Amino acid sequence: MTTAPGERIDLARLIDHTLLRADATQSDVERVCDEAIQWGFAAVCVNPWYVKLAKRELAGSSTKVCTVAGFPLGATLSAVKAHEAELAVSEGAQEIDMVMNLGALKSGLSDVVSDDIRAVVVSAGPSAIVKVIIEACYLTDEEKVLACRLIQESGADFVKTSTGFGTGGATVEDVRLMRRSVGPELGVKAAGGIADRRTALSLVEAGATRIGSSRSLAIVGEA
Repeated sequence: MTTAPGERIDLARLIDHTLLRADATQSDVERVCDEAIQWGFAAVCVNPWYVKLAKRELAGSSTKVCTVAGFPLGATLSAVKAHEAELAVSEGAQEIDMVMNLGALKSGLSDVVSDDIRAVVVSAGPSAIVKVIIEACYLTDEEKVLACRLIQESGADFVKTSTGFGTGGATVEDVRLMRRSVGPELGVKAAGGIADRRTALSLVEAGATRIGSSRSLAIVGEA
């Protein structure tokens, strides 16, 4: 995504306002939903147990309900990830951020990775957006490119940098590499450690079409 000189980017519409803390309460979820409506964020991303609550709180707004599958390690069974996605969609999730099977990728088991992603895509159904987290901090550049190709071939909608729970988050270099790998067809979501407008804008300029952050208010508050 590139912008003309002087063009202003509405970052709010690109942000997945994220609350995936283990100790998040119902009032916390209600608060982030209120914030998302106020600012016009793209989505609120919560843990699966909170999907019903988020759906209720976001009703009538343009903000989507997003949740996770196989989070944060990606090492659970494909059938479990697929069932997570199916249940989440049935309860109101419109977007699923799944974690790729990193161990399978690093073991050279491309078919396992593809089947894992495809199982979630199929279970989520055609109306849901599926984003695949590659946890880039653990991968070589060659593995990142391979992951992007497998994600694209498996029918997902986005490649995503990070869970925010790994050893590193989104970088301009990774986003740029991911954008080159998938071309213009897929979305690229940058997530992990994004806490200010300048960083978010640099990632958008590198090719990100969605930003995931638990510090969304700090990003838009600098506008």
